Amino acid sequence: GIYEFTMGADGSKVKGRYSFVYIFEDGEWKISHHHSSVMPEAVLPTPITKAEVRDLFQLWNGALATLDSTKVAARYSKEAVLLPTVSDTPRTDSALIKDYFNSFLLKKPQGEILSGDIIVGTNWAQDAGIYEFTMGA
Repeated sequence: GIYEFTMGADGSKVKGRYSFVYIFEDGEWKISHHHSSVMPEAVLPTPITKAEVRDLFQLWNGALATLDSTKVAARYSKEAVLLPTVSDTPRTDSALIKDYFNSFLLKKPQGEILSGDIIVGTNWAQDAGIYEFTMGA
């Protein structure tokens, strides 16, 4: 979703994206995953389509197939956060993302989206769902 902060010091407003995932734990709902980031400033002349968003997964999956962690890490934005599949360590910069894929690519993974929902906004898109990896592909 999108939220807006009003800054107390000067009253300026900042828009951001957010997502929360909750888990029922110890008898109550708690946050399991929270993402927040500032909205992009410039507006692209032509919005991306849902089909184009889904195709971006294939670019990432193709980078996995090269077994080159530099190519995979290059698919991530400058301020990306990766919460990896087989690591408890959040990866918050290109070097850490590359480091994760140095190990993960040894498994020769290939992904397939099983189900997902795409949301397109101004200069951003989200593709969230379930995917499955085949190792040694």
